[in-house]
Amino acid sequence: MLAAQQLMGRRVESKLDGLSMNENTDLPLEYAGLIRRILAMIYDLFLLAGLLFVATTIAVAVNHGKAIEPGQPLYPFYLLYLLSVSFAFFGWFWTHGGQTLGMRAWKMRLHQSNGDTIGWPLALIRFITAIVSWSFAGIGFIWSLFDPKKRTWHDIASRSVLVDLRTG
Repeated sequence: MLAAQQLMGRRVESKLDGLSMNENTDLPLEYAGLIRRILAMIYDLFLLAGLLFVATTIAVAVNHGKAIEPGQPLYPFYLLYLLSVSFAFFGWFWTHGGQTLGMRAWKMRLHQSNGDTIGWPLALIRFITAIVSWSFAGIGFIWSLFDPKKRTWHDIASRSVLVDLRTG
């Protein structure tokens, strides 16, 4: 794992690997751009689709082999279940090393603005805000094109940054 990233001219200890570095070095901090984020999301969506397939198989088995369809009393609970599985997928990776498998493949890492790994409460805020970011025609993601740190709405809401690891 890499040492803590340079942030705000302070000495930051990374809980990702226990290493620290002086923030006043000459290495610039590079933030992950929109295209790399989207490519990592596509990678993660394939993994998530497989996980949701397994989750659905379990739900159908619990429902005595019958599909859970819109209009059925269990349908809202089924949607909440799938949303919970999705949150568990992303939340686990974000809180345990700051990288989903897609982020690892595209060499990006998520952490709080102070260098720490995000916790479960911030992961939940990030997850919900990411859904909102997509809900408004993706404008929450497009926001990163105008933000100096390339942050999306869910980065801002969860006080986190997505760092491009190719440069450090």
